[in-house]
Amino acid sequence: MKVENITSNNGNKIANQFIITDEDNGHTYFQSYNSMIVKRYNSYYSNPTELDQKYWNYSNTTGKYRNIFLGETIKDTKAKIKSGEYILTDLNK
Repeated sequence: MKVENITSNNGNKIANQFIITDEDNGHTYFQSYNSMIVKRYNSYYSNPTELDQKYWNYSNTTGKYRNIFLGETIKDTKAKIKSGEYILTDLNK
C-alpha cells in the first residue's frame, strides 16, 4: 500500500486528505480524515466506482477533495450515482 496526501490545485499537500494505492491490485482510494470516501477499481470495466453511503458528501471539505480525486463536480458525481456508474456502499465496515 502506498499512502500520499492529496494535492490541491495549487500543488500543496493537504493534511488529512489521502490517496491510497493498493499496489497489489492497483485499486485507489480517497480517505478524508479517518473515513474512506471513494474506492476506484483498477479497470473501468471490472466494477463501478464505490462511494461510501454515509460519508461521500459529508462536508464541504470532503466534497472539495472528493471532486479533485474524481476529477469532476458534485453534479457529475450525482448523475453517475443515479445512472449506476457509481454505487453507494459501506466502505467503513
